[in-house]
Amino acid sequence: MREDLLHFIWKYKKLPLEELYTSKNEEVSIVDVGLHNMLSGPDFFNAKIEIGGQLWAGTVEIHVKSSDWYAHHHEVDDNYNNVILHVVWEDDIAVFSNNNTEIPTLVLKDYISPSILAAYQKLFHNKGNGFINCEKAIAQIETFVFDHWIERLYFERLEQKSLQVMGLLEQSKNDWEAIFFALLAKSFGLKINGDIFFRIGKELDFSIIRKIQNNPLQLEALLLGKAGLLSEEIQGDEYLELLKKEYHYIGLKFNILEEPFQKAEFFKLRPHNFPTIRLSQLTAVYGKHQNLFRKIINASHIEEFYTIFNVSANAYWENHYTFGKLSKKSPKRLTKRFIDLLVINTILPLKLSYAKYLGQEENDQILRIITGIKAESNHIISKFHGLQITVPSAKESQGILELYNNYCTKNKCLQCAVGNQLMNRKP
Repeated sequence: MREDLLHFIWKYKKLPLEELYTSKNEEVSIVDVGLHNMLSGPDFFNAKIEIGGQLWAGTVEIHVKSSDWYAHHHEVDDNYNNVILHVVWEDDIAVFSNNNTEIPTLVLKDYISPSILAAYQKLFHNKGNGFINCEKAIAQIETFVFDHWIERLYFERLEQKSLQVMGLLEQSKNDWEAIFFALLAKSFGLKINGDIFFRIGKELDFSIIRKIQNNPLQLEALLLGKAGLLSEEIQGDEYLELLKKEYHYIGLKFNILEEPFQKAEFFKLRPHNFPTIRLSQLTAVYGKHQNLFRKIINASHIEEFYTIFNVSANAYWENHYTFGKLSKKSPKRLTKRFIDLLVINTILPLKLSYAKYLGQEENDQILRIITGIKAESNHIISKFHGLQITVPSAKESQGILELYNNYCTKNKCLQCAVGNQLMNRKP
């Protein structure tokens, strides 16, 4: 027996609502099961329950065994002083409140239909290929239910990404342009260099960026220098020497000649994702746009973002990936797929955060943008495709990633709309 099943039974009243009795044979009438608490503290708040003819209002705590009350140290936690009913599967010990009276206990195993237990067992033992619990049944879920759930999960994922934005807001004294620069730098760094680029973007005084962004040579020198990419000695590379001079000049001018934060990595990266290329492209974005944050906030369609980020790295990088080594000529332009990632991971969380900051609602615009982006392609999305799940846009792929990472892999099936519908099916 698992506690999440007991939560499900109580929350959705999967028990007879008449002729319920406590372990002390007091009649129980459930007026309101209360609000499910997903955080610390009692499991259900604001419940209303009539016990022995007396109406009580308070909290409900649920355990597999009543002795779990002591195993979890609730007896010394004041948050549990207002528990009016202890709901358990097995009653193996008396539990007392802070005024030394025994808390009424409802023993669920005396009342639960075998069909509920069978549905639960089926849900958790239905892994055909060991991917997710419901893989044999997920394609049978009603389209409306599944689509609505995936949209909700997309916004759950977006909310999580926006938390970082709100954390930066206080640090930057509400400088949204500075926040956006740091987050955009992180996205340009991808997984390998994301943290390094983020630190550069966060710790550089953004007023310096504002002052030199009209001079792409200086801005590129500053970013490459802070990433530790100007330390090489390469004979005959004029562009490298020019960048070094500009970096030294900027360092003296703004008193920022300290050592680089940390050298950016090349290992495990494809050449088009080398830090040299990505930092030059980031430079090009800021060289092209003044007040980039405002343009991002005002953009409401994915095509506008493709236009804003339609930039290439400096001409030097057309036939270089690193300093001093010639390569086949190819413009290092930001691809639509890379811009999609910027929009998904940085711009839409920023839009959501800014709207909340202003007390506005941007969900419709966010949905319009995300549904205009192609779905991501990875092994998780491919697995869901194999289960006959349609993934038409990035809204669905992001929602499915949230579903898989935070529900499927954690066996939170009874907190999932899919699991709920499967459990509520008639046998």
